Amino acid sequence: MERRKFLQSSLAIGAASALPAMAAQPNTNKKAALTIAHITDVHIHGKDDVPARADNYLAKALSNKSIDFILNGGDSIFDASYDNVTRDMVTEQWAVWDRFIAKTNLDVYSCIGNHDPWWKAPSANDEMYGVNYAAKRLKMPNRYYSFDKKGWHFIILDGNNAGTKLDAEQMAWLKADLEKLPAKTPTLLMSHYPILSSTCAWSGGQHGDYKELKALFYQHKDKVKVCLSGHQHLQDTVAYNGVSYYCNGSMSGFWWGKGDKESAGAYYYQETPPGYAILHLFEDGTVTNEYTPL
Repeated sequence: MERRKFLQSSLAIGAASALPAMAAQPNTNKKAALTIAHITDVHIHGKDDVPARADNYLAKALSNKSIDFILNGGDSIFDASYDNVTRDMVTEQWAVWDRFIAKTNLDVYSCIGNHDPWWKAPSANDEMYGVNYAAKRLKMPNRYYSFDKKGWHFIILDGNNAGTKLDAEQMAWLKADLEKLPAKTPTLLMSHYPILSSTCAWSGGQHGDYKELKALFYQHKDKVKVCLSGHQHLQDTVAYNGVSYYCNGSMSGFWWGKGDKESAGAYYYQETPPGYAILHLFEDGTVTNEYTPL
């Protein structure tokens, strides 16, 4: 290349690199499919002013009049899992939950958290024992299930098994459920426990079978778009292999308390305030997730 032409080319490249980067323009032609409220870790109980505060929080979450339905991420009641919990305590907590969730006539699709099942019932044959009773109280068709809305497929998982994993029966069901979907069916999965998360490195935990689930999602990367969770009481977002993983904090914050010593404000758990998320799902499989502090 001649020296003059080389210098001209170099100056052109330098000038181009000095220009401000052009932001990607949003696709304004995307068609909205659904607007969803995601609440999780409500941990409701009847003491102090928690029921009134919870009612106020729910009203704020549902102030967006375009919401189609609610996804509830589990740990709905304060706790049924501790050793000292009695039958009356479990019954009372579920009664408070019933009054709370009755404040909306929207459909509510729930999963089961680790604090929802009563494991200290007199026997495994007791009606109130374990995850099946929690599923009944949450009006779930089964401890895991799926459904369809406006072109999107939704899968609700139960990670309350040994090792915080899907049991073999459920894993086989999940694989079959994804396999039978038509290609490019946008799919959202919800579990109480994160499948992939940044905060699980220092708090809470995640699915023990995250490697198997990650590999399964990659097999169906034209379908699986979103995974929702709670459990951590912390808010984080991770994107991997085309899947967005949203751990959407908690409605109860520091379990309705005033906050821990590391918190950034009242009712925070570590750096995360109590809150809820609003998701906008689009026909092309894209999604937005906005966590709103309370």
